[in-house]
Amino acid sequence: MKSKVETQKTSMPASRYEQLVQSVVDYAIYMLDPTGHIVSWNAGAERIKGYRSTEVIGKHFSIFFTPQDRAQGLPEQLVNSALEHGVAQDEGWRLRKDGTQFWALAALDAIRDDDGQIVGLAKVTRDITDRREAALQLDAVRAQLFHAQKLESLGQLTGGLAHDFNNILSIIINSAGLAMTSQDPARIKRMLGLILDAAERGTELTQRLLSFARNRQLNALPQDPAQLLTSSLGLLRHAIPSYIVLEERCERDLPRIEVDASQLQMVLLNLVINARDAIVDRGRICITVKAVDPDDGLENLRGKFVCFEVEDTGMGIDPEHLPRIFEPFFTTKPFGKGTGLGLSQAYGFAKQSGGAIRVHSSLGSGTCIKLYLPAICAVSSTGGG
Repeated sequence: MKSKVETQKTSMPASRYEQLVQSVVDYAIYMLDPTGHIVSWNAGAERIKGYRSTEVIGKHFSIFFTPQDRAQGLPEQLVNSALEHGVAQDEGWRLRKDGTQFWALAALDAIRDDDGQIVGLAKVTRDITDRREAALQLDAVRAQLFHAQKLESLGQLTGGLAHDFNNILSIIINSAGLAMTSQDPARIKRMLGLILDAAERGTELTQRLLSFARNRQLNALPQDPAQLLTSSLGLLRHAIPSYIVLEERCERDLPRIEVDASQLQMVLLNLVINARDAIVDRGRICITVKAVDPDDGLENLRGKFVCFEVEDTGMGIDPEHLPRIFEPFFTTKPFGKGTGLGLSQAYGFAKQSGGAIRVHSSLGSGTCIKLYLPAICAVSSTGGG
């Protein structure tokens, strides 16, 4: 199969092709012989790399690589790959004539003669330093927003956690006081057992909170959806008042999913908090986990997915607000009640995990949010009721 460069070259006279290549200034386009030595040089190559054609023709293209890459044999690996497979691609740091570095996106295409023999390699390089820096800055902003959302969610949990810790401490204090004044060994042992149980409950609650709050890199691992839901319920129940019923339904034998468990916990917590805030008086929040096959209309998703569904009996979302609910900082809550990052973070998590998120809502009829995450082929051995 002919390369793109070869096809272009053979479809027009050599002089026209040369004019075309030389007129390109945003890409470094040059030719190498089969050993990696430079045989041609265009204006874009001179602009990006800083060398004139007389300075580089005849030299090996490894002069553009960093000392580390040269020591690891990267230039030779790219040439050998292009000779063997017809094409090679790479992205990394490259050197200009003045010694400065730029982030390059490069491709090598084999050029063949009429007999199919490789006579050279077409090298195309683009300077994408600005694009890389913008992507890194965007990642940093996303990380800051993610952490800000965690802080907000932790603030939402404070009241419920303080209440539970107060109950645990009351058990410990009262049991310790009774044990100190008792002369009955059996009663003392029973009081110590209550103290131990309360301390273990406090430790478990603390570990869940630390796991949720920990600021760490994305760590996507195979997870059992049923176990994830069970481990999340401890935190979720602390986020809602007693007058709201939290129900959970989980199918049996769900396929595993590959996600960051901490991030999924935070997404579920955000969805439950939103559902809680939408319920004015008594109400119900139901979390359902099930396996689904998305239809063709669901963002072109194909295959098996696990759906985490959070449904509430709240006041619903105004139709005019629905198109904007995933925008960062957009919120319909009163000032000081929310940052508007929860659903935006949930949307980003779904996309990053290869899934999707959908919202169905109408005023006065509640809201249902469905988070779709791609399933792994293997089936988990546990399930919910």
